[in-house]
Parts: sequence; structure tokens; C-alpha cells
Amino acid sequence: MVWLELGILLACILIGARLGGIALGTVAGIGLVLFVFVFGLPPGGPPGAVIGMIIAVITALATMQAAGGLDYLVALAGKIMRRHPQYITFIAPIATYLLVFASGTTHVIYALLPVIAEASRKADIRPERPLSISVIAGFQGVLASPISAATVAMLGLLAASNVSLPRLL
Repeated sequence: MVWLELGILLACILIGARLGGIALGTVAGIGLVLFVFVFGLPPGGPPGAVIGMIIAVITALATMQAAGGLDYLVALAGKIMRRHPQYITFIAPIATYLLVFASGTTHVIYALLPVIAEASRKADIRPERPLSISVIAGFQGVLASPISAATVAMLGLLAASNVSLPRLL
């Protein structure tokens, strides 16, 4: 029975990914209906702590954006990158890491990526190197950020094992 359920789960993921867009949610809903009503599995509840943390991080980030803080930080990072373009491959990932670490979400790098690409091109450096390293640095920053949803979810999973935030980080 478990193998059949796993097969249905994988089929829903593959079909949904193949169709893309809103079809992904529709296929996920079909899979949920199959698991609950055909196989009799109990539906899970929403992860309240994680949803609350995501709302808090997005609200803080939106406030920072509305106040001009994100634009200021991106302009500051751009100024440093343009001042030392020969080191763009090192400066861009550090700036990305710090910005993502402080904000708790990788969505802030959308504002930084065009700046990295422009500074790279002006320095005659292939932009894909600092861009790809910066994306990886952004993922590392979100994993290390104490306010990211990924960290909160991991802390929630490990709370039963007496793992605290400093130990997790």
C-alpha cells in the first residue's frame, strides 16, 4: 500500500511539474483527494508557526522596501561593487549573503542581481560567475538566518530533541 501511495505522490509531482502553472496546484489537490478519500489518510493541519514566521518576515521586508531601506542597501552594495570591479566575484556573493542573512528571505536578491550583472559587464568579467556564486551565497544566507522560514521550520522539527536556535545555527 505504501508503494502505491508513493507512486501516486511521484506521479502527481511529475504531472504537475510537467504541466506547470496553476496545473501544479490542481494536480496536488487531486492527489490530496485521492489520499484522503480513497486511501483514508488523515489530512494534515497547516504549519501555523511557519506561516506566522513567513508573514512576519514578509511584513518586515515590505516595510523596509516601503521606507527605502532595500533600495539603499542595494545602492550601497552596487557602489562597493563598482568601486572594486576586479573583485566582483568575491564582493557580490558576500553582499548577497549579508543581505539575505539580514532579511531572512532570498527574494531580496532579485534587486541585487541586475547590479551584479551590470558591474561584471563593465569590468569585462563574465557575469555568470558572480551571479551563480551569489545565488548559492543567498541560499547559504537563508539557511544561516535566524529569521528565515527554513530555520524556523527546522527548529520546530528539532524542538522535541531539545535543540535550541544557537545550537542549530
